[in-house]
Amino acid sequence: MRALALAFVLASAFVAAASAQRYVATKDPDFPKIRYADSLVSANDRCIVSQAKLNPKMAPLYVNGVPIGFC
Repeated sequence: MRALALAFVLASAFVAAASAQRYVATKDPDFPKIRYADSLVSANDRCIVSQAKLNPKMAPLYVNGVPIGFC
């Protein structure tokens, strides 16, 4: 029973953390930036690799303290 409760708490924490990332409007509505849970906004508005829209479920990579979003 404790293992089930622990799994539920961990899953809830993960979902809450993922939902803290939100799109931020830019001049191009097709490519918004992302505001992360730490209140920082992604430096890029497109995926570095495929030039697609950023995915708020992907964790950023911090370069010199600036978050870089991915798809």
